[in-house]
Amino acid sequence: MKTFTVAVVGCGRIANNAHFPAFAKMDNIRVKYACDLIREKALAVKEKYSFVEQVITDYHVALADPEVEAVFVLTPNFAHYTVTMDALRAGKHVMCEKPITISYALSKEMADEANKRGLMLNIGVCNRYHKSVELLEEMNREGKFGKIYHVYCSFRDFRSIPGLGGAFTTKEQSGGGALIDWGVHFLDLILYVLGGAKLETLTCDAYSEMAKDMKSYKYHKMWAEDTADVENGTNDVDDFITGHIRTDRATISFNGAWAQNLDQRDMYVDFLGDKGGARLDYGKQFVFCNGETLESTQSEHPIPNMYRCEDADFLASIESGVKNRNHIDNVLESAKLLDALYRSAEAKRELRGAEI
Repeated sequence: MKTFTVAVVGCGRIANNAHFPAFAKMDNIRVKYACDLIREKALAVKEKYSFVEQVITDYHVALADPEVEAVFVLTPNFAHYTVTMDALRAGKHVMCEKPITISYALSKEMADEANKRGLMLNIGVCNRYHKSVELLEEMNREGKFGKIYHVYCSFRDFRSIPGLGGAFTTKEQSGGGALIDWGVHFLDLILYVLGGAKLETLTCDAYSEMAKDMKSYKYHKMWAEDTADVENGTNDVDDFITGHIRTDRATISFNGAWAQNLDQRDMYVDFLGDKGGARLDYGKQFVFCNGETLESTQSEHPIPNMYRCEDADFLASIESGVKNRNHIDNVLESAKLLDALYRSAEAKRELRGAEI
């Protein structure tokens, strides 16, 4: 089995919670560099994972190393474009975390650059490797749902805006709020299960109501609280999002909230077909209802680590030269969707056809 030499750029939460633990279970990856602008973060990773060889603060060092074949870009959203483009121009394959970047135009540039150079560029829409999503996609291909005519998803939580005032809530750095942070996962997995659905029309409304006065905002929980800056920071992104999408396969409706004044967490996707339907408990199992027998069946299957699956498949695609499900060419429609939804919300009207 070939061993791939890689560099990791960005040693924050997604690196520590997802990718480094995945690397620890893989026997065909050599992490030559862990890079972070904050050296202490990279040092902490090296201390925890003995397979990390070197710590650097300038990713160009790794790009100049001919041994490095691939780069994992695990930085904040706004840096995805610059680091990825630099890596591609240096001849490296890239695995870039979601979202691709902060706009569709820049995402398309990244895709064009990768394809021009014949390099793999995969995007970390990890749910495509979640076993439940894989099974739902397979069931749809096999006709178990009949015709899926509508999909509804909810990604709503109670007072949980992440890192208030920091990068998460600063549009220039994040590209958006609840939609681009949580919605990207839900809407992307829906498009994946539907099998390459193309956008026809859409409308969206976005709200930022819960922390207009950041200093007085009370929260139930806060992811990335150490990045918050309620005294001097910015909050110019959506904390609630809602919309309706028409595709050539099915219609899709959604509601998403980082913060709602309802003490409950609603994270699920409903697939409605004329022969059967399913509710996916996000990140977990699903219930399938057979419209002919009227029987509902709870899925019971092991769920392998989706990050390890997507990282391993990325390396396999480099070796085979075959673009897999997370290749940027297969994820661009999701990026186009997010971009168009935000434009619809800003214009306060439906977008159709070429406008999307």
